[in-house]
Amino acid sequence: MNLSRLDLNLVVALRSLLEERNVTRAGQRVGLSQPAMSAALARLRRHFDDDLLARVGGHYELTALGQVLLDRTATAYDVLERLFASQADFDPVSESREFKLIASDYAVAVFGTELARVVHEEAPGIRLRFTQPPTTIVDDTATLLSTTDGLLMPHGVVSDFPATDLYQDRWVFLVANDHPSVEDRLTRQDLARLPWVTYQRTYDAPAVRQLGMLGVEPRVEVSVDSFQLLPLLVAGTRRIALIQARLACLMTPLAAVRVLEPPYEAVPLREAMWWHPVHTHDAAHIWLRETAARVGRRMADGLDTPRPS
Repeated sequence: MNLSRLDLNLVVALRSLLEERNVTRAGQRVGLSQPAMSAALARLRRHFDDDLLARVGGHYELTALGQVLLDRTATAYDVLERLFASQADFDPVSESREFKLIASDYAVAVFGTELARVVHEEAPGIRLRFTQPPTTIVDDTATLLSTTDGLLMPHGVVSDFPATDLYQDRWVFLVANDHPSVEDRLTRQDLARLPWVTYQRTYDAPAVRQLGMLGVEPRVEVSVDSFQLLPLLVAGTRRIALIQARLACLMTPLAAVRVLEPPYEAVPLREAMWWHPVHTHDAAHIWLRETAARVGRRMADGLDTPRPS
């Protein structure tokens, strides 16, 4: 396909039409008259050789192709918006913009709070928006990274994209303060016999894979979509949970739980910020990455990962 023959303004019209499913409302949304939007729809129909919007009764519904294009168009629009927002120079003191970072609640609690504090002090016009990783993160990493400014994720989950290391952490176990059968240490037999509460996403996969290699199959009793809920679901029960040591240090004062070392040499956790190559030479993104790396170095210099007393 020869992109030079395409009018990229049609991407704006296509997104509006597919989301609004109404020519008049779509035109109002992007500042076009009803005749102009109708003309855009006609051009799009010729290009795709498909109606895209089909009248059903008194309203329009998306055709099968229109449904496919709905998500793709939103992604393409986001990529184009980021592309044309790229800058040769960036002054954090005077600029006003938003950076979107995909991060688990663990990464936000341990790292994102400090990053937000530094950004607040050094770049008052900069906004940060943290969103949870989708379940498709491993299957469609390229598309995910193309629509965001960064992904906070440990090594071992995604690969083949540029990244900057942030900080290290390690895995520990949580048990209730009054656990009836665990005293000051866990055994591998405990890991197999006791019920677990786990984080239900897959990007702690290296730690989970290690358990499988040791012959331990966790007996999952509860799974939850938040690392910060793990201590609350362990307290007052026979359950155990695998959690990052830095987060455990923050959360144990809030729940009646104890931190215990794993009964094996647990694989370390190396948190990094990943990005799409399209951002590599963008001045604003370079500033964001350098700031994130600086915050990560401060964490490494100022606080080692806590160990159980």
